[in-house]
Amino acid sequence: MEKLRPYWEMIVRFWKKKHITQLLLLVILIVVLVTIVYFGWLATRANVQTLKEGLSQPTVIYDRNGSVATNVATNRTVGVKIEELPKYVPGAVVAIEDERFYEHNGFDLKGITRAFFNNLFAGEITGGGSTLTQQLAKNALLSPEQTYKRKAEELFLAVKIEKVYKKDEILQMYLNQVYFGSGAWGISNASKRYFNKNINEVTISEAALLAGLLQSPNYLDPTKNYDVAMKRRDLVLGKMNELGMITKEQYNVAKNEKIKINSGSGSLVERKYPYYVDAVLNEAISKYGLTQEEILTRGYRIYTELDQNLQTGLEKVINNKSLFPKGTGESIVQSGSVLMDPASGGVLALVGGRGEHVFRGFNRATQLRAQPGSTIKPLAVYTPALEEGYTFNSELVDEPTSFGEYKPENFSKTYQGKVQMYKALEESLNIPAVWLLNEIGLEKGLDKLKTFGLPIEKEDKNLAIALGGMSKGVSPEQLANAFTVFPNGGKRHDSHLITKIVGPTGNIIAEREPETTKVTSKETADNMTAMLLNVVESGTGKNAHIPDVQIAGKTGSTQLPFNDINGTKDQWMVGYTPNLVASIWIGYDQTDRQHYLPNNSSGNVVPIFKEIMKASIPHLPNERFDVVSINDQLAGKQQTREDIKKQAEQIKVELNENAQKLGEKIQEQAPVWKKGIDDAMISIGKGIDSIIQKLQGLKE
Repeated sequence: MEKLRPYWEMIVRFWKKKHITQLLLLVILIVVLVTIVYFGWLATRANVQTLKEGLSQPTVIYDRNGSVATNVATNRTVGVKIEELPKYVPGAVVAIEDERFYEHNGFDLKGITRAFFNNLFAGEITGGGSTLTQQLAKNALLSPEQTYKRKAEELFLAVKIEKVYKKDEILQMYLNQVYFGSGAWGISNASKRYFNKNINEVTISEAALLAGLLQSPNYLDPTKNYDVAMKRRDLVLGKMNELGMITKEQYNVAKNEKIKINSGSGSLVERKYPYYVDAVLNEAISKYGLTQEEILTRGYRIYTELDQNLQTGLEKVINNKSLFPKGTGESIVQSGSVLMDPASGGVLALVGGRGEHVFRGFNRATQLRAQPGSTIKPLAVYTPALEEGYTFNSELVDEPTSFGEYKPENFSKTYQGKVQMYKALEESLNIPAVWLLNEIGLEKGLDKLKTFGLPIEKEDKNLAIALGGMSKGVSPEQLANAFTVFPNGGKRHDSHLITKIVGPTGNIIAEREPETTKVTSKETADNMTAMLLNVVESGTGKNAHIPDVQIAGKTGSTQLPFNDINGTKDQWMVGYTPNLVASIWIGYDQTDRQHYLPNNSSGNVVPIFKEIMKASIPHLPNERFDVVSINDQLAGKQQTREDIKKQAEQIKVELNENAQKLGEKIQEQAPVWKKGIDDAMISIGKGIDSIIQKLQGLKE
C-alpha cells in the first residue's frame, strides 16, 4: 500500500487541480437539463387541449379519397359525467390507484421514488408509480411499452394535462376510457358488463370491485377468478376506509356483501364494412404495434386504401345466396375475396366470409391458408420459364410421366403428347406444368414464388408445388398481391390497407413506408398477361368473360381426399384488368364427406368472379393492356396500346406537317391575295362613285 500511496496522492492532486468533480457535476447537470428540455419539447408537440374531445370521439376510418367511410364506435364514447356518479364510485378508483390525486400536479414524487426502487430491485420495468393523470396520458397519447423513456414522456405530458384541465375533468376522462376487462371500456360499460346495471346504481362494494380490476383486468376478471377479485375488492374497501371516504360501518357492510355477477352486454362495436374494418384493426395491431384497447378508446383517425364503391359492390355479390352452392345442414359454403390496386398494392375492398360475423373473427380474405391449386402455375412455372427463354408457343411434354415417386395426372386423364405452352396454361394441364418446372429447375420456381410474396415451407420443396401442393397454403390477399406483378410491369408493391394513423391530438402515430419488389421484367409480365387473357377468352375461365373488357386470369381447384366422391375441396379464381386485381376462394371451413363443393373443377367460383368484376368495372377508368391475347395475336389482331400511341403520334406529326405547309402557302400567296383584294376594292369604289354621279345627274 505504501508503494501505491505516491500514485494515489498524484491522482488526487491532479483531480483537484483540474476540478474533475466540478466538471463531472457540470456534465451531469447539462445531461439532466437537456433531458428535461427534450421531454418538455415532446410534451409541447401533443395538443392536449383537444384530448377531452378526442377521447369522446370514435375511431374513424377514412377511404382512399380522404372521405369518412365509417366510425368504429363503442358505446363508451358517450361516457358518464362525474357529477352524476355517487361519490364512492370515483372515490374507489382514486383510493386504490392514486390516493394523492387531488394534491399533486400530475406526478407524485413519493410514488415515483417507490416505483423506481421496486423496478431497480426487480431488474426490469414492472410499472407502478403512475398517477391517474399519467395513466391517462399513457392510455390516450403514448404506446403501451414499458421503458424509462416512455415513463418520462408520460410524466411531462401529465404536467401539461394538469395545466389545461381541472381535476374532475381529468378523472372523468380517465373513468370513461380506461379498460375494465371482458371487452368493457369505461366504468359505465363495466357496470353493465359485470352487474347488468347502470353505474349510478352500484353499491360501495361493487364500486370497489370495479376499481380493483384496473390493476390487472384479465387476471382479476370476476367471471373467471371470483375469489381473487373479491380479495382485491377488500383491499380497495380498506383503503377507502383508511382515507375517510367511507365510514367503518359502511366498510363492514360492503365487505360482507356477497356480490352477484350478472353478465350484461358491456361495450358494443359498431361499424360499416365489418370485414374490411376488422382487417384494418388487425393490421394496425400486427404491423404498427397498437392494441385493440388503444384503437377503440383513443379516437384515432385511420386512413386506408378502401374504395367504398368497390366494397359495397363486393359485399352485395358475396351476400347473393343464389351465386353459391347450397350448403349442407347448418354449414354454408364460405368465401374470402379481395380487390387490390396493382399500382400501389392497396387493398381496395375485401370480404372475409358469409353468414354471421363476429367482431375481429376469422377473416378468410386475409387469414385463410388454403392450397391455391392451379392458380400457382403462372407464378411458380410459367413466369420463370419465360425468363429462361421459353415462349408462348414452345412445345411442352404432355404424356403420362413419373418424376421419381411423384406421378401427376391431367384432370381429364387425357394427354396430347405435345402441347404449346399457352395451350397448356389455357387448359390448365398438369403434366406440362410439372414437366416444365422440372426442366427449368425446382429452385428457380421456388425462388420466384418468394419474390411473388408467397410463403414457402420446407415441406413445399418438391415438384408438387407446380400444381399448388403447399403444406399451409395462401390467402386471397396474398394471391391477389402476387398477381399485381403482371399488370404493374413486373413490380410488386407490398399489400396493405392502412396508409396513416393519426392520434386524437393530431399527432401521426404510424405511416406506411412503401416496399417495392422487382419480380420480373415488363416484357415477361406482358407475355404472361397475353397468355392469361386466353384463359378468360377461351380457357378454364371463359365463363368469366365480359364483352369488350380485357380480363386476364387463372382458375384453380384442389382435390377431395375421398376417391369415391366427385367434387372439390377448394376453388379459386384470380384475375385482373390493367387497374384492378381480384382474388376469390370458396369452400367449407371443414371439408368432409357431407361438406364439399359439387363441381369437379372451378365451375362454382368462376361465375362469382364474373359478378365481382361486373360490379367493380363501372367504378374504374377504362384502360387497355399493352398487349392483346395470344388468340388475337395468332389472328393478326396485334394492335396494342403502344401501337395506338404510335399511330396517334404519326397522325399528330402529319397534321403538324400539313398545317405547316398550309401556313407557308398562305404566307407565300398573301401578297398576291392582298393585291387582288385591293384591286377589287378600288374597282368597287369606282363603280359606286359612277352610280352616285349618274344619280346626281338625273336629279338635276
